[in-house]
This record gives sequence, structure tokens and C-alpha cells, in this order.
Amino acid sequence: MTIDRRVFLAAAGAAAAQGFARAQESGGRLSDGLLPERLLSERLLPEGAQSRFFEVDGLRLHHVALGAGPPVVLLHGWPQTWFAWRATMERLSRRFTVIAPDLRGLGSSERSPSGYDKRSIAEDIAALIDRVAGGRAHVIGHDMGGKAAYVLALLHPAKVARLILVDCLVPGTENMDARRGGAWHYGFHMAREIPELLTQGRERDYIAAQIRAWSFRKDAVSEAAITEFARHYARPGGMTAGFDYYRALPEDARFVQQLADRRLDMPALAIAGRHGVGARLAEALRPQASALSSIIVEESGHFVADEAPEIFWREVERFLAA
Repeated sequence: MTIDRRVFLAAAGAAAAQGFARAQESGGRLSDGLLPERLLSERLLPEGAQSRFFEVDGLRLHHVALGAGPPVVLLHGWPQTWFAWRATMERLSRRFTVIAPDLRGLGSSERSPSGYDKRSIAEDIAALIDRVAGGRAHVIGHDMGGKAAYVLALLHPAKVARLILVDCLVPGTENMDARRGGAWHYGFHMAREIPELLTQGRERDYIAAQIRAWSFRKDAVSEAAITEFARHYARPGGMTAGFDYYRALPEDARFVQQLADRRLDMPALAIAGRHGVGARLAEALRPQASALSSIIVEESGHFVADEAPEIFWREVERFLAA
């Protein structure tokens, strides 16, 4: 993708102004609190959950597991971590073993200089399924995690029992041109070094602003959750890893185009917010998915599991039990 200089400068200016305003309100500071890292992490776990690490090609990746029963893997998006799924894990763990990893470079997973294309992330998750879920699992992916889940299902269909994609866009279907109705943040996030420069010291402010902008229910993602996400992204290399998920989008689009003749033969469910991606997710999946169901949640934006949790949990449980 070629980023028009005028479009980028306008987006960067808006981000900088937004960051300065919010920094004045908060003092531009982010505190991890007084608890040591290990104790803070343990405090955040659902009751009975275990925090674990495993290695993929020498890279140390983190996941949280809870419950008993058929395995369900939950893949978060940007700007979140496994913690985005905490309430969903507590609900689904009544019937399933729920496994929520921190995607490569995010949360407590190790950062790498490359490998943020969704093919690499899908291979990370395939290894997780082999080692932790017995080789086959239901997979639920949101945002960037949804893109990775989609690629995983195309590359390793035997590992995916049922596929649920949540308010994400299939690689190659994103509108990245702000001049033609696309979201401005694509170009900003994909630029090199500039987004890191403009968000340094204001990570929480920027993450909060992005989450609120994409939400229909502006208070659905709690301040405490935003603080927990920002705690990780504000560490050295955290924002770069997050932006690298966007910088890989052109590569993702080219790779997915090579898989256009592949089918999604497992049962698949598209869940989207009316004020999020709406019908675009199901429309993109329909040519490839043999057994596709689709739900649009009317009173929701991008963060469906937070904005309409009861609807989200009901539909997920219904789909996985079918």
C-alpha cells in the first residue's frame, strides 16, 4: 500500500493533537501500581486459571487456560491482550477448556523483530493447538486475532473444529484509503517510526481513544481493562509490535489471495457489530465457507464481546453446541 503524504500528515496531526490533549488531563503517566509483576498478573487471572508459557521456534509465548471440556482457543486483537477475554473465559469455562494466548509480541508473549504477518501468527496458534489442545480446537478470533484465525482455518483446517470470527475483516478486504471512506488509522499505524514517536508516553491515552472511537457503547471496555492493555503496550517495543500487525497487512492480503481457491469446510460463524464491520465480514466469507452462519449485533460496535456480552456468549454457546 502506498500512503499518500497528505493523508498521512493529516492523520498524524490529529493523533498528535489528541495525544497532547489527553496527556494534559492524565499527566501523561502510566503506572503499573505497587504490585510486583508476578503478583499483579496472578491477581488478574480468573479464579482457577493457569498462566503458562510455551516456545515456538525459540519464541516464548504466553497463554491463560481455564475450565474443562472441549478446547476453545480465543485470539484477541489490537490494542488488547488475553485479558480482553477474561469475562468470556469465565462464562465458557463452564463447558469448555478455554485457552487465551497473548499473540506474538503482545501482552506477556515475547517480542520478535518480524513475524507479524497473519501466516506466522497462524502457525504460532497451530503449535499452541498441537501442544495444549490435543491437535484440534474451536477457534474464536477478534480483530487481528480474527485475521489470524481465518488464515489458520485455511492452512490447517484439520486443527479447527468450528470457526468464529468476531468483527474483523478478511485480509485484503480492508478499506485503507481515508480519502475514500477508509479508516485513517491504517495509514498512521503502517508508517514507520512516526506512530511510535507520537504515542510515546501517551500509550494509554492513545489506546483509550482508539477503543472509544471504535465502540458503540463507549463505556463497555472498562478503564481497568484499558490500563491493563496499556501496561503491556507501554513497555519497550510494545507499540511497535502492535503497529507491526498493521504494517503486515499488505503482505497478508497478497498471501490470502494465493489461498482464494481454498474452502472453509468447518462450520463457521461471523459475529459483527452493526456499528462495526456490519455485513462485510459475512459477505467476504460466503464464497469460501461451506457452512456459514452470520449474526449482526445491533447495539454494538467493534468490541462485541464487551459491548453485548450476553448476546455474544449466548450465540457462541449455541453455535459450539450445535
